[in-house]
Amino acid sequence: MFTGIISTVGTIREAHRSPDGLDLDIAMPWTDLAEGESIAVDGVCLTVTHHGPDWFRVHVVDTTLDRTRFGDYGPRLEVNLERALRAGDRLGGHLVQGHVDGVGEVLAVTDRRDARIVDVRVPAAVTAVSVPLGSITVDGVSLTVIELPATDTIRLSLIPYTLQQTTLGRLAPGARVHVEADVLGKYVAGLMAAREAGGPFRGSA
Repeated sequence: MFTGIISTVGTIREAHRSPDGLDLDIAMPWTDLAEGESIAVDGVCLTVTHHGPDWFRVHVVDTTLDRTRFGDYGPRLEVNLERALRAGDRLGGHLVQGHVDGVGEVLAVTDRRDARIVDVRVPAAVTAVSVPLGSITVDGVSLTVIELPATDTIRLSLIPYTLQQTTLGRLAPGARVHVEADVLGKYVAGLMAAREAGGPFRGSA
């Protein structure tokens, strides 16, 4: 479980394709990682398989490649990193599973005096459980939906701190991002759908 509060920005050192997926070596500043630890990489929960003094490796399986943009990742690309939430930690963002719902596309970026407004086209399953002032995760960052300008679009407001401390400052029209809808919204939608159908809740909207 994560919170969407980015711990640091890492850099891809190497990306190796294999018959069963993709291995990513990521440079970062932590010195106390352990094999088997979960880390959210651009919002996707992955497991540390190897690590060194300033890097770690994760393996991305084919099913994850199918629903993310990891297949496009290569050396020198910066990525948002967050270590798993520990009991007693502050919940500064919102509850994030690291199970992305798919890939969105940035449609428009507009600078205002105090923020940057970003419109993102997202999968229908995401807008179906999104509400104004509700939470969403974009490339691992906990954000607030400020508006739903279209049935397939969410509008976000990025403050200067977020632009400086995460990779979201480089977003431009056409960029693709990982999106994860609020898990609470997904549970409510799933429960309502099951109630209307007269069947058991199966954990999916």
